[in-house]
Parts: sequence; C-alpha cells; structure tokens
Amino acid sequence: MVEKAKVIIGKHVYGNLYECDVNVLSDEKFLRDVAVEAAKMANMTVWDVKSWKFGGDKGGVSVIVLVVESHIAIHTWTEYSYATLDVYTCGEKSDPEVAFDYIASKMKPKYVKKYYADRSSTSAD
Repeated sequence: MVEKAKVIIGKHVYGNLYECDVNVLSDEKFLRDVAVEAAKMANMTVWDVKSWKFGGDKGGVSVIVLVVESHIAIHTWTEYSYATLDVYTCGEKSDPEVAFDYIASKMKPKYVKKYYADRSSTSAD
C-alpha cells in the first residue's frame, strides 16, 4: 500500500497600508471587531484576541487575533497614517486573502502593497 504524502497547507497574505484614516488607526475597539469579523468571513476559528494602544488617545494600536489556523496581526502608526497587516493560516478551509481584503477596506487606505507567500510543506519522500 502506498501512503499518501503528508502536506501542510500554509497561506500567508501580508502587506502595507498607506495614508489610512487616522481615526480608524487609533480606534482599538473598531480594529479588534474588524479583525474578528474578518476571521469569521475567512472561515477561521477565533481562539483569542489581544490588543494594545500606544501613545494616548490618538496613538497607534496593535491587534493580534489568534485563530486555530494561525493568526491575524494589525499594527498601526497614526503619525504616519500607516499600518501593516499580516494574515497567516494553515489548512485548506480558510482563506487569508478574504480576511486581508476585508480589513484593508475598513482601514480606508489610499493605497495598499499586498504580498502572498506559500508556506506549504510536503513530506521529503
């Protein structure tokens, strides 16, 4: 009997968001809610959510959504109207690009640089 090759499916979508709405970049609750909604839309299972605010009311925010499939990370810099977004999943059922596109649209950037990395692995047969 021939054993099927074991494969780990890894999909990583990440990028930079430029000239975003500063009010969105500093709104910790909004960014948390958007990230959780994005995870659900992309067929991910939310495990935990952590966030931090830096520099007072109008400062930047970091949001980490730990999903069973991996993570979503948002980091914002209000003083530069800039954010980074990272969505990484393992497995076939989730679609990190759906999550990335949804979050990016809610952050209202003037332009986005989006990248994709195949993080899959196959057995060494």
